[in-house]
Amino acid sequence: MVSDPKPPRTIKAPSYFDALIPVVTLILLVGASVALFGLDAVNGPLQVAIIVSTMITSMVILKNGHSWEEISESGRKGIATVSGAIFILFSVGALIGTWNMSGTIPTMVYYGIVMIMPNWFYPIAFLVCVGVSLSIGSSWTTAGTLGVGLVGLANMLGLSPEITAGAVISGAYVGDKVSPLSESTVLAAQLNGVELYKHIRTQMWTTLPAAAIALIAFIALGINQHSAFDASVTDNELKRFNELFHITPWNLLPLFFLLTLSVLKVPASLAIMCSALLAGIMTPIMQPQVVLRFIAEPDTAAPLLAIKAMWTAMATGFQENSGIEQIDALLSRGGMDSMLLTIWLIIGAVTFGIMVDDFGLLNKLVTPLLLRARTVGRLIASVVATAIGLNIAAGDQYIALLLPTRLFKSEFARRGLAPENLSRAVSDAGIVTSPLIPWNSCGAYMAAVLGVSTMAYMPFAIFNIAAPLITLALGITGINIRRILVTAANTPQENDEKKSL
Repeated sequence: MVSDPKPPRTIKAPSYFDALIPVVTLILLVGASVALFGLDAVNGPLQVAIIVSTMITSMVILKNGHSWEEISESGRKGIATVSGAIFILFSVGALIGTWNMSGTIPTMVYYGIVMIMPNWFYPIAFLVCVGVSLSIGSSWTTAGTLGVGLVGLANMLGLSPEITAGAVISGAYVGDKVSPLSESTVLAAQLNGVELYKHIRTQMWTTLPAAAIALIAFIALGINQHSAFDASVTDNELKRFNELFHITPWNLLPLFFLLTLSVLKVPASLAIMCSALLAGIMTPIMQPQVVLRFIAEPDTAAPLLAIKAMWTAMATGFQENSGIEQIDALLSRGGMDSMLLTIWLIIGAVTFGIMVDDFGLLNKLVTPLLLRARTVGRLIASVVATAIGLNIAAGDQYIALLLPTRLFKSEFARRGLAPENLSRAVSDAGIVTSPLIPWNSCGAYMAAVLGVSTMAYMPFAIFNIAAPLITLALGITGINIRRILVTAANTPQENDEKKSL
């Protein structure tokens, strides 16, 4: 006997109420986790809030007639989009461990204490990160290498690690936004059909003013900084560094090796891991006493001891017990396992984001914005609001870059607005604001590698705050809003808008 086939499922389009449930749930649970746990929310409560929000979203999707298999496939697709970021995080964790053990980070901090004047520390940190990020095109690599050393140096000098982290992130995102080697810069140009260097030239109208504002702000913060800098304490710390490590410029070889690989466009995770391995191999040659302190097994043969030290530093991080609290806090870090909380956060956030997009919930919320954007200024404000909203709701900068492009591209063309206007707006709002959100993959990464919570450094990520505001100002004033010819007949309202440009 042949069983009757199952009747086809009826798929209902999401209502506005359906679309609001996931977003409101996320806002309430994230807000509650921060209110109850404060800065410790990122150590688990925030992740729970996002995963519960994802479960509630899946219930809304099931109610509308979709199958659990479709929801599972959407989740798998979301996790696949961040597989590259996960490998980068693991590689950075390994790198921090071996760079501390090999003397790379101690050497950076040592020379920094000797050379840098505390009152000019913040602007120098900003400018150094601008130069490196422009050279290699990666905000993550810049923050995960130089940023780690600069924040550690700030702690040693009695300066603010929060302001330093803001300077590092501000400088790192200048290059991420306009370097021709940056993946996000290339992607923004390609998605909008804009020639790469035309996209970069258009970006300069917001990047240069935002960078100038950031530099002036960091100069002012540095001049007004009342640091706890004490020459006698610092001399003692320098002496202790010399006792613990063999300080030499050769210790910086892993840093220059990483910068070279990055300029050669070696994939980030591979370049970072190779640098971590080089630092681990160098350790028994340059710092044999460190290996003996770290792995206290005198009966183990020296080659096996070196291998075990490198393996442990990459897995669970390096531990130093110098007796000086600041040195121990700086160097006892790293390891792949230190990134697990961040990866948990990223997986939850991206799974939530991909679901609200795949099943039409996001589009339901964005469409009213598009209908109300009757002027060019309002249209660009809608792009900015959508991109920032996606950074909050979806937790990933690439989603915040890709989806607004897809949603607004035809509307920009219909109104005779050149595509580089859209590529600039989504870059300023989607890429640059991503490290300001604690549960965004970029915000979680920066907090993890710099050791400063997202909410603590957020007010000092001045470039990242200024860039989208300048984009809004250009849209409202019409400055540098570029036009194209429209082949279809235009409405009188559209012609008036183009004349106003």
